[in-house]
Amino acid sequence: MNTLVPLEWYYPLYINLCCFLVLFTLLHTSILKMNSDKNLAFINLAGYFLLFFSIVYIGQRPPSALFGDTINYYRGYLAYEKGAAISENVGDHGWHVLMQASAQVVPIHVFFTLCAFIYIFPLYRISKQFFKEYWYYAFVMFIISFSFWTYGVNGVRNGAAGSLFLWGVSYHRRKVVMAIFFLIAMSFHKTITLPILAFTVTHFYNNPKFFFKGWLACIPLSLLLGGIWISLFASLGFGGDDRLSGYLTGQSESGTFSSTGFRWDFLFYSGFAVFAGYYFIIKKKFNDPLYFKLLNTYLICNGFWILVIRANYSNRFAYLSWFMMAIIIIYPLLKKQFFNNQHLMIGKVILAYFAFTYFMYYVYT
Repeated sequence: MNTLVPLEWYYPLYINLCCFLVLFTLLHTSILKMNSDKNLAFINLAGYFLLFFSIVYIGQRPPSALFGDTINYYRGYLAYEKGAAISENVGDHGWHVLMQASAQVVPIHVFFTLCAFIYIFPLYRISKQFFKEYWYYAFVMFIISFSFWTYGVNGVRNGAAGSLFLWGVSYHRRKVVMAIFFLIAMSFHKTITLPILAFTVTHFYNNPKFFFKGWLACIPLSLLLGGIWISLFASLGFGGDDRLSGYLTGQSESGTFSSTGFRWDFLFYSGFAVFAGYYFIIKKKFNDPLYFKLLNTYLICNGFWILVIRANYSNRFAYLSWFMMAIIIIYPLLKKQFFNNQHLMIGKVILAYFAFTYFMYYVYT
């Protein structure tokens, strides 16, 4: 367990280390060619360091209320250590099986490190699978995402489920393996059913222009009929879980957005991925069926969030699209040449993407 870093400095230290890495990456993109031996050596060294450091740093955090639901996971783990049984009515059964089994053999900080591995390793896996030697650029985008830290230490089940979904997508050519990962992800948190269903839809209809229009239509529909959508989805018991309906109608607690209402700031943030998809597909004529599937999955899930944006727990649904933002934005730049100095453009994109995370912590919150 990490007791060297004071609790109040835990995240500031992390985000400033990320800032240093982003600026150092920008420097390399400005002076080195992307395929040069020096650059390949740097991105591999930096990438594996970031993979190891982020897993250990998040996994070895102390069980404190400063990390949101970490303290609740700690209390539940202690109960399992003392022999508590899994309730028959518990949701997310796969998660509780993992927790109960771990509690019999390892202490809590090892369990947290295992959770960090489940959360972070799939981000490396999909980056490596899709982008080969340039995997670092996608991986660092995941790590510096606005929602990354929160779902590593607070909404741990949500974060793990989202990463397991991405791990499954990395096996998109092996449908049985992909389906197994999807089922495990659903057993960790049922809300991941939405991205799974959305990704399944794209196997039958995969036209980005249609989904762009649908996403845009969700904005006026939410502005005019926001309360109706919240009531509708709550009455349906989204995902077959009463707790998920509570996310739509319950009173806000720690871990929710700091203010509610129609969040234009977070709609602006969501628009980063939408603009990137529109720019590369419509303006630059980028044609990649897998990218279409990822983007259309994002548009469906983010459109759902826009409809329920006024709910106190709408952050739970925002994450169902936000965990994909990094790969949506960076994917075309690592697959096709669009600019004369594309390496520098990648560095600028990484900096701009991280700037929102940094700004939200130091200026807005």
